[in-house]
Amino acid sequence: MTIRAVVWDIDDTLFDYTTADRTGMGEHLAAEGLLARYATADRALAHWRDITDAQWARFAAGEVTFEGQRRDRVRVFLDRPELTDTEAEAWFGRYLVHYEAAWALFPDVLPVLDALAATHRHAVLSNSSLHVQERKLRALGVRDRFEAVLCAAELGVSKPAPGAFLAACEALELRPHEVAYVGDHPEIDGRGAADAGLLSVWIDRAGGPADGAAPSACRHRIASLAELPAIVAADTRFGAPSTFG
Repeated sequence: MTIRAVVWDIDDTLFDYTTADRTGMGEHLAAEGLLARYATADRALAHWRDITDAQWARFAAGEVTFEGQRRDRVRVFLDRPELTDTEAEAWFGRYLVHYEAAWALFPDVLPVLDALAATHRHAVLSNSSLHVQERKLRALGVRDRFEAVLCAAELGVSKPAPGAFLAACEALELRPHEVAYVGDHPEIDGRGAADAGLLSVWIDRAGGPADGAAPSACRHRIASLAELPAIVAADTRFGAPSTFG
């Protein structure tokens, strides 16, 4: 089978979200005079990330709007449920100023997009909102690299549901076996793409131990996007061994 297109996750795949979030939140908490509440900035960030995950789960389940989960993240983090929408949005907006100042692509992104530009089509599938991710891709200077940008908030379905991945294939007018998906989460991205019939590639930048944590449904585990061109050129899903350790 020939892979004709690559669909990409954004956060922590193309865009260094973790570093930007850590830097932005640290600077925001310092500016707000809130660092003293925590032993370290990393502990504050871990608390923020846990709250983000919990509120995102509510959004994915249809319990709250995209904007609502942002406001609730602020209320829970500050332990101030009485905050009005306007107050919560203002606090989040001040955080965004610091966060966006730290935006950056991973160093391996532009080289791999250049390497695949003549041979493969490209799109994005993200569990965020189109407004957020379109703006991010434009700020990072890569929006024109992608034919389509699809996001859960507008699709009404989130990864790892097969419908999210199939929507990306439909946008490209390709069958799932003609499309590779690259993402940083072994379950949400890796298993989800594989279950939908796409060639699944998990970018594991942390390089954790290959101890069975990686889902066997994923066909490829890579540490750098520099490994991707050889994978999509070969497409070894049928008959060849997985590259997961």
